[in-house]
Amino acid sequence: MFKRISLFILTNLAIMLALSVVYGVLSALGVLDASRGLGAYGPLLVMSGLFGFGGAFISLLASKWIAKWTTGAQVIAVPRNETERWLFDTVARHASRVGIQMPEVAIYDSPDMNAFATGATRNSSLVAVSTGLLQQMQRSEVDAVLGHEIAHVANGDMVTLTLLQGVLNTFVIFFSEIVGRIVDSALRGRDDERGGPGVGYWVTSILARLVFGMFAAVIVNWFSRYREFRADEGGASLAGRDNMVSALRRLGRSEESHLPDAVAAFGITPRPSRFGALLRSHPPIEERIARLQAAQ
Repeated sequence: MFKRISLFILTNLAIMLALSVVYGVLSALGVLDASRGLGAYGPLLVMSGLFGFGGAFISLLASKWIAKWTTGAQVIAVPRNETERWLFDTVARHASRVGIQMPEVAIYDSPDMNAFATGATRNSSLVAVSTGLLQQMQRSEVDAVLGHEIAHVANGDMVTLTLLQGVLNTFVIFFSEIVGRIVDSALRGRDDERGGPGVGYWVTSILARLVFGMFAAVIVNWFSRYREFRADEGGASLAGRDNMVSALRRLGRSEESHLPDAVAAFGITPRPSRFGALLRSHPPIEERIARLQAAQ
């Protein structure tokens, strides 16, 4: 727990520091000067885009390092036994079939049956599986799970999700600021010449971010569920539909995912949502199986 909290704090501090430096440079260059043609809301939109996309892309660039650090995943540089050799060769075979460069292959110690893929680009990715998955699944099922993860990489899901998150972050920040300024201006009245935002701004903008952020989360999780269906199809194509269905059925009988929050959305085993179906990152296993069977 301490490790996860420390990573969360350090990552966000690094992101805020990097974005603050960029923001300072843009201010010095006059990009954020409303008098230079961007209009009253131009600088605000630039700032919103900077922090909205900046945070998302910095997280993407650091995703492999974060995944390794939080899960303790050990990358297979040279296979040490027959299981690691089979795992390495299977990932290489799937990667060759879909036309991407060989990902890093890793194993992390966990009783959960789970696997995930992450990375900044299709040709700089990481595929990791749990020891629980290797121990409890047949190789034909593990083959399908690896195909599922390689499909995520080949589809560019990590980058697409980051772009979507960046756009939504930008609009959440932008419109929250607009709402906060409008309410603050209405509460002050025309004769109030106090400098700086008032309490109305701070309270309203925070509430607006929570509300808009909830809508953004619904959209992000809708796309996340959609990409799981596509990855299941990819796994079926690479390893056989029956093997993919069998793997999903076995996952359906397993316990919920215990992956760290930083990579939970990328795991093949879903984590139940406490806030309803709209905020689930994964479709129900039964629905995924039904989709695969209907596509035969």
